[in-house]
Amino acid sequence: MQVISAIEAVRQARASYTTLGLVPTMGYLHAGHLSLVRQAHQECGAVAVSIFVNPTQFGPNEDFGRYPRDMQRDLSLLEAEGVDLVFTPQPSEIYPVGFGTEVVLAAAEEVLEGAARPGHFRGVATVVCKLLNILQPTRAYFGQKDAQQTVVVRQMVRDLNMPYEIVVAPTIREADGLALSSRNTYLNAEQRQSATVLYRALRAASERYATGERSAAVLREVMRTVLASEPAVQPEYVSVADPLSLRELEAISQGALLSMAVRLGSVRLIDNMVLG
Repeated sequence: MQVISAIEAVRQARASYTTLGLVPTMGYLHAGHLSLVRQAHQECGAVAVSIFVNPTQFGPNEDFGRYPRDMQRDLSLLEAEGVDLVFTPQPSEIYPVGFGTEVVLAAAEEVLEGAARPGHFRGVATVVCKLLNILQPTRAYFGQKDAQQTVVVRQMVRDLNMPYEIVVAPTIREADGLALSSRNTYLNAEQRQSATVLYRALRAASERYATGERSAAVLREVMRTVLASEPAVQPEYVSVADPLSLRELEAISQGALLSMAVRLGSVRLIDNMVLG
């Protein structure tokens, strides 16, 4: 396994592989990341993983400084998975002195995570654009848990005619339904138990949909009611939106994206489910 931190060196290494699957991460890997690595192995001749905690996608009052990091643990996990190439740049490598370009998808900044975290998707789109152009993968793999991110990345690739296939894999969950996330490490035992309410809320709305309910307002209220059963959980938004435009729906005709963001103490959690 090659571990490389410089752009030119990783480009030279990439030239050795005919087909390459890329799994972009911010490190502190969990089973969700590793499931993407395994899928990439099945579909590509070689697998690369990037580990980069991207400062430009964190707001001024967010958790960039305390975001969990453990490079040696991550590298051990990736070596055990047979990963071929790991790209571990420093911020100064990705954003050198004089860097001044952003990739902006204006519509994404107006809704859901974009509205809640101003500038977040500029940071996401810019760094993913750079990683794709640096490593030039055949396919790049993302998890459905960050639903809006997958919409943003797919639109960017489509709009800019980038020759990369974007693969979105299902969310990986704990046995009790909690979506795997590096931020789950922030939760104490009581908060960890309360956090399962996100999945319970999504399931409740999904079950109402399965029985024929097509009013988005009703499904939002179902989710809010379940979330209210955990007083420690403070919702930021509860959404039933078009899965492509992410605009809120009134009536559901061809499926929808259920999503939510909540605060649990100082921890912010997101989750989603696609209907139909």
